[in-house]
Amino acid sequence: MAGNYEIKLPYLISDGMVLQRDKLVKIWGEAVPDSFITLTFCNQQFTAATDKSGKWEIFLPGMQPGGPYDMVVECGMQKKIIHDVLIGEVWVLGGQSNMQIPISRTLDLFEEEVKNTDCPGIRKFSVPEVYNFHGPQEELSGGSWICANPQSIYEFSAVGFFFAKKLYDQYRIPIGLIHTAIGGTPAEAWISENSLRRFGRFREMLTLCKEDSYVNGIKEAEEKRNQKWYKDLNANDAGLQEEKGCWYKEGYDDTDWKEIALPESFRGTELEKIKGSVWFRKEIMVPERFAGAKGKLVLGTIIDGDETYLNGVLIGNTGYLYPPRRYEIPEKLLKPGKNVLTVRVIMTQNIGAFVTDMPYFIKVNGEKISISGTWKYRIGTSTEALPPTTFFQYKPAGVYNGMIYPLRHYAIQGVLWYQGESNTGQPEDYCELFKTVISDWRSVFSCGEFPFLYVQLANYCPWRMEPEHSGWARLREEQRRALSVTNTGMAVIHDVGEYNDLHPQDKKTVGERLALWARKLVHGEDLECSGPIYDYMEAEGDKIRLHFTHTGSGLKVEGNELETFEICGKEGNYQNAEAYIDGDTVVVFCEGIKNPVNVRYGWSDNPEKANLYNLEGLPASTFTTESL
Repeated sequence: MAGNYEIKLPYLISDGMVLQRDKLVKIWGEAVPDSFITLTFCNQQFTAATDKSGKWEIFLPGMQPGGPYDMVVECGMQKKIIHDVLIGEVWVLGGQSNMQIPISRTLDLFEEEVKNTDCPGIRKFSVPEVYNFHGPQEELSGGSWICANPQSIYEFSAVGFFFAKKLYDQYRIPIGLIHTAIGGTPAEAWISENSLRRFGRFREMLTLCKEDSYVNGIKEAEEKRNQKWYKDLNANDAGLQEEKGCWYKEGYDDTDWKEIALPESFRGTELEKIKGSVWFRKEIMVPERFAGAKGKLVLGTIIDGDETYLNGVLIGNTGYLYPPRRYEIPEKLLKPGKNVLTVRVIMTQNIGAFVTDMPYFIKVNGEKISISGTWKYRIGTSTEALPPTTFFQYKPAGVYNGMIYPLRHYAIQGVLWYQGESNTGQPEDYCELFKTVISDWRSVFSCGEFPFLYVQLANYCPWRMEPEHSGWARLREEQRRALSVTNTGMAVIHDVGEYNDLHPQDKKTVGERLALWARKLVHGEDLECSGPIYDYMEAEGDKIRLHFTHTGSGLKVEGNELETFEICGKEGNYQNAEAYIDGDTVVVFCEGIKNPVNVRYGWSDNPEKANLYNLEGLPASTFTTESL
């Protein structure tokens, strides 16, 4: 901002911003060097001197919720007016894709609920996705505040919005969300370099990433490689060769193609080893009443990428495996009688699939036409797997420097954090990493030990093939143990995930369970904010008695009997156990084990049968009694 002597403000200090209530609020910027700034807000006037480089800062005393107001900043004859300012609560949204997932990715569940949203009291600021390996970045490079309305709601973080909506409906206090999450980022990306150097395994990469030639060289080489891979794929794909008749054309003759039942994984079929493209075609019979109408194709989830055609017209494409395929069917495309749906599936690295237990249908005027069943298929081309791409935003300290440090002057109420999936491959030190995230962020924001509310990982295990050693279970345990940090809260969600989807759509339950913690820790409500959390155990002969915190009004079983409890003796071989509730405790035993020493609960990637709750309807966290 230096060098140009007009009043300059950081992007956060802009129209529509939400300022934190009841705390000292810093407003800062630049203007004419060695001059005076006057700031007028809420009928109060504040002054400050600029230093020799033009920098200035003013602190506003704690303010009550309200607005909208205007803020006027003046320096000599110059004036800037910041319009539509609210005072309320400011929450930073951190983590990876499940925090980042927008409302637009949850419409299977919430389309009707959110479509008419008009809530100017809920706002968000999206921090530009920037990484920096040379050091902390002073200011953001962009960003603006937007309100939750029918046009913008679809780009709000779903977890963040449902959290904010619950609090706003409860207290009518404006909520500002500062969105910093990036899909795929591990915890170490959000930690300062100084803190990370305590962890030996990051030191080499911290040093390497400081070399621009290293970073740029990899990026350029991989971009060329990826472009060549897709260029060769398209050039060699028989389904795209005009002279032979493109396979997506409506009238193409596919009588000699093989058949396959979809949805299904290609595992165990001749397509399992294919990296490249496979084409799928299906004839769909459409009733006369749907002819020419708009519609939606709900195409489950596909591994890895797809290009999808209806009657020879491309209606949608997705480049990677995670997003649900939801493609709009334009007017006049559907015909009465036979319609042809063609999907070109591109496998870059994984075994391909139309993921099972997902919805597959065409929806028109509220009615559905199933597209599951027998399809025809033919291989377009087979090639070598595309090597993984290096995402430098995942590297240690990068996004901390580029996205967290520049926020440090802005007063906040607390943090919402949903992350951990990208650390399940090496979960053993996650508790210490996560505690470091908390301490670094609390230190850089200088707002004391503000609430740090986080989400324990959901249940997830594609094809329900449980690994022998569960990285997800271990990471959930590391998350549970992080509750030892002051003023933290954990939302348990292993009952609302989807075993076959890394990004489950029910983000409303997640946001509202986080809101329970905020209602308790910030607003002082007398309520139960969590399901049962394992506290300690007592050995009672051939049984073990488990004690819990957050038992609420009492413990209960969702179902007929407690499941997913395991018990072991001193040799450490766990066996399935019986368990029953006794008051506010659970007693666990197994006839084949004498003098048991440890118990674990829900210890799997996908603990979908874990069914211990409190009477408030909140699930117990998974756990092990072992000292890991």
